[in-house]
Amino acid sequence: MSRLSSAIPVSDHPPVVNPTLSIRPNTSMIQKLRSVVDADFAAVNDYIVSQLHSEVDLVENIGHYIVGAGGKRMRPLLVLLAARACGVTSRHHIAMAAVIEFIHTATLLHDDVVDMSTLRRGRPTVNAQWNTPSSVLVGDFIYSRAFQILVRIGDMRIMDIMANTTNKIAEGEVLQLIAKVNPDSTEADYMRVIEHKTAILFEAAGQCGAILGQPADQHVDSLKQYGRHLGVAFQLVDDVLDYAGDTESLGKNVGDDLAEGKATLPLIHAMAHATADETSLIRNCLIQKSANPEKLKRVIQIVGSNGALDYTRSLAEEQADKARSCLIALPDSSYRQTLFDLVDFALSRHS
Repeated sequence: MSRLSSAIPVSDHPPVVNPTLSIRPNTSMIQKLRSVVDADFAAVNDYIVSQLHSEVDLVENIGHYIVGAGGKRMRPLLVLLAARACGVTSRHHIAMAAVIEFIHTATLLHDDVVDMSTLRRGRPTVNAQWNTPSSVLVGDFIYSRAFQILVRIGDMRIMDIMANTTNKIAEGEVLQLIAKVNPDSTEADYMRVIEHKTAILFEAAGQCGAILGQPADQHVDSLKQYGRHLGVAFQLVDDVLDYAGDTESLGKNVGDDLAEGKATLPLIHAMAHATADETSLIRNCLIQKSANPEKLKRVIQIVGSNGALDYTRSLAEEQADKARSCLIALPDSSYRQTLFDLVDFALSRHS
């Protein structure tokens, strides 16, 4: 029998969460954020492992490999914080957090195939470790498992949100594919891609978490908008780090976006403010989807010297301010404060 039938039962008495849990001085920022919903977060991790069960060994092995690689798990954390901030009394927020993480994980599997990436979270991608067909099909399995869990949650409003969300993510993937190797991509093109690909899942995490708490409608909308702005800020910082980070801390190769032909905002802004020769170099690297170490180093220098990174960070800060403003109407609690702190983390992270 599939372990899906042993999903976490609904209870009117969720475990007590201590919002003032002590934090060791050397604990990372993300661990500090998680500690506010420590019991919930541990339950999500256990639930994710249980729902990766399959009678097909390859499916289960790859599922554990990609989920076991870790990651920040900001999206499921957002579900938990939103639900707790809105007074959730059931256990459905645990399953909902797993749904969000599964959809994100499936998207990563498909992304790595489309981008032909070889490194993710410091380890070989599934398509590199196994093969492309396995990566695609296991991604499909994880997507479908997410919707099996949604059926168990049994909230048609949430089902509708998640159906629309996965549809938008798919559109975002196609938009990004169209924009690849296009040196004439605009800032508007770029923003449309990240709103579909990244922000929409953060938005769904905040919105669905809030719905499970059954708060006033304005709180649901506030957390929906919070998630959207947080997601945009997160992606903007991610795109800065592709040119300003390092492989060890990022868990992926610096300059991957350029190598994959992606005209992200730092590159778009750099081309708009570079010399003719510099712009020509960047355009050629994008079109060819390649750059030898010397050319890559030169492009990184151009991006870093003409204000492109500062401009992208400034837009991330604007989105962060909008996210913070969405929290003002929520009741004061340690969960609301952690949502504020999550914005700070998104801006200040180095990986």
